[in-house]
Amino acid sequence: MRLVYLLAVYLAAPIVSLIFLWRGLWDRSYWRDFGERFGFGPAQAPGGVWLHAVSVGEVQACAPLVSALKRRHPDLPLTVTTFTPTGAARARALFGDVARVRYVPYDLPGAVRRFFTRVQPQLAVIFETELWPNLYRECGRRRVPLVLASARVSARSVNRYHRLGRLFTDTLAQAAVVAAQGTGDAERFQALGADPAHTHVTGNLKFDFELPAGILERGARLRAQYAPGRGLWVAGSTHGGGEEAAVIAAARAVRAALPGTLLVLAPRHPPRFNEVAEALAQAGLRFARRSDEGAPGEECEVLLLDSLGELLDFYAAADVAFVGGSLVPVGGHNLLEPAALGVPILTGPHNFNSADIARLLIGRGAAQVVKDSPQLAERVRQLLRDPAERARIGEAARACVEGNRGALEKLLGLIDPLLEGGGR
Repeated sequence: MRLVYLLAVYLAAPIVSLIFLWRGLWDRSYWRDFGERFGFGPAQAPGGVWLHAVSVGEVQACAPLVSALKRRHPDLPLTVTTFTPTGAARARALFGDVARVRYVPYDLPGAVRRFFTRVQPQLAVIFETELWPNLYRECGRRRVPLVLASARVSARSVNRYHRLGRLFTDTLAQAAVVAAQGTGDAERFQALGADPAHTHVTGNLKFDFELPAGILERGARLRAQYAPGRGLWVAGSTHGGGEEAAVIAAARAVRAALPGTLLVLAPRHPPRFNEVAEALAQAGLRFARRSDEGAPGEECEVLLLDSLGELLDFYAAADVAFVGGSLVPVGGHNLLEPAALGVPILTGPHNFNSADIARLLIGRGAAQVVKDSPQLAERVRQLLRDPAERARIGEAARACVEGNRGALEKLLGLIDPLLEGGGR
């Protein structure tokens, strides 16, 4: 089975590379540091911690751990890898000079060896569901302790991995620690081959994220700049496939009932900014881009957020937040950011990427599900008309986040002995 896997990754790597190079014609970030995907790139100080977070959501989740490690071990080199350009951009914005940010290599044996030779970590921490046989195998070969942090795996994935025989059983055998999000995740990792003695339930690290300093002040400034004296709602991390069309239709319906209301529309992927701008124009909506100079007047119906790293600031400015990737079967995005800010949350029915978080927030009355454009428009209208209801839901959301913190300290309790012991 290992030979079949190697053949698959050798065939897939050129295809993925061509896709990235093609996307780079519109978004140059796909070309930046491209050699790192094959394990090249600058050599780094040995003996640090390597943390892997595949994209924006996982990067955000690993931020509390990065901060805690830097506080506890100020001289410890930290490297954060990601797979997507948006994840890399978010990591650079979050970590600055605290951690070196680079791309994780493709799971090719040569690329993986080059990566380890350049980074030389003493500890590896991989977030959530990233299972890469060659990366894990190289950790074992070099005796680098491997921690799976905030780890989760679905029952469907377990069945798929089981069909691959011992490949993923041997992969998980390399893990020094599995810090699972929940009891079900821990049981499923053990079913895949994780050592029960080294499998722990620590909770979801995403609850431990820290709101950036000054976030409320920045939100207030944005509110004063774009929506003084009028309602403002945000549709964040939206996708195509009908979702943005539904949001645009909802914006028209909300504006008809509540003249002056402003929608801030934030597509998930930067290469689609122009596509969404065209859709707004075709819908006949008056819109402005965040990248435009100056603030639009009250005749502006939609602000297209065509910038990176500002969605959280706009959540802080909002009366209501719709979190995208959920009206279409993408799986949903981060509900905890608006929740921590005390903003009422609306989401579609597709939240399988973070099903436990969605169930918790919905069960506590901190988030509500809308199934289509008319329901989205109706619920936005209701909330914009009812400040008391917005305050009640927002407080429930904030309390839900605060009540589920604690995973970070449990995870650090598992990591510190590995750093102090220098090995397994």
